[in-house]
Amino acid sequence: MTELVVPFPAPPRSVRTALEHLRQAEDAGLEPAGLPLLDRPWDPAGCAPHLRAQLWPWLDDVAGWLNATYAWQTTHSIPACWAAHPHLVAELAVLACLRLVAGEAATPHALEEWHRYALPAFHTRMAERLGIGCPPGRHLDWPARSWAAAYDSAEAAQARRDLFDGDTGRGRSAAGTGPSARHPRAVTP
Repeated sequence: MTELVVPFPAPPRSVRTALEHLRQAEDAGLEPAGLPLLDRPWDPAGCAPHLRAQLWPWLDDVAGWLNATYAWQTTHSIPACWAAHPHLVAELAVLACLRLVAGEAATPHALEEWHRYALPAFHTRMAERLGIGCPPGRHLDWPARSWAAAYDSAEAAQARRDLFDGDTGRGRSAAGTGPSARHPRAVTP
């Protein structure tokens, strides 16, 4: 017998606890800036390793659930190598937390908004970033790797610092301080 609907994967205890602590802090009127030590499961990079260890399998279950429930088109399918794509890791964590909260709401409005806004926006961004990349069984490496390496190079970083220093007057000689020095394309009278 085939199930008509598959329930959303239950989060692990640590994720649920982190979300509950954040809800309690919000209910108490505490500002987010004053809560830097609380894990935010929708932002895995800022979570403690013990939470991430439980977060990854849940996100993997969520990805499978999304594929089985919502991926009719191939561009809506989350690739099996999703964890090798930092943008998918970040987006999937947000989408999973939004879906969890929406599914637990007392009225259907939050879940309707998740269907109307969060899920389609996720699919659009994923298709925009991956296209039909990473077909089943074949992970494609990051196409922009060489561009990122060039950006991270010592030469490029120094060139940017020189431009920043030139804009702020740091490291500028007294001779080169006129309008055309500040704006090389500016026409001086």
